[in-house]
Parts: sequence; C-alpha cells; structure tokens
Amino acid sequence: MTQPTLFERIIAREIPSDIVYEDERYIAIRDIAPKAPVHVLVIPKQVSTRVDEITGAAEMGELWLTAVKVARGLAQDYRLLVNVGPGGGQVVMHTHVHILAGWENGPDSDT
Repeated sequence: MTQPTLFERIIAREIPSDIVYEDERYIAIRDIAPKAPVHVLVIPKQVSTRVDEITGAAEMGELWLTAVKVARGLAQDYRLLVNVGPGGGQVVMHTHVHILAGWENGPDSDT
C-alpha cells in the first residue's frame, strides 16, 4: 500500500491548509510557496497521479470548469497551469491545476 499524497492528507484534514473552495469532488488551496501574488491549487479529491491519466471527457471538463470557477472568484485575469510528471515540473504526484494571478501588468512584470 502506498503512502497518501500530501494533497490526500490535506483533503483528510491531517495537514492544515488555507482552503479557498471546496465541494464534494474538488478542493482549492493557497500554495505554500506562491509563484504569483495569487497562487491557488485546484485538486480533485479522486486521486490520479498525472492529468494525462484522466481519460474521460466529463471528468477532464469538470476539472477545468472548476479551475475556471475558482479563478474567476479570485481575479479578473489569470493563468491556469498544469505540470505533468517530474520532467514537466510536477512535484506532488496528485493531479492539480495551478491558478496564477494578481500581477498588475502581466506575469512578466515586476509587480
């Protein structure tokens, strides 16, 4: 049996987090090492290691619709980002979507 992922432990409330959204299928938390003024992770409660393991259109669509819903509640303009696998920058092997926002002049500006 494998150990639960960090995100499974957060979902189970074993590890505290700053939750900004939750429903029966998803949780969204603030990233503890933000890369933008607003950096939130949208995490499916059903575990898949990588987003490319999701093969159902409805499940994939629901993930992205949830990410957009959360993002729109946080900022007018935003970036959605998914890292896939260690070579793609994925650190926690549990599918999640990053919401990055809050720059005054876009992500490449100093503000």
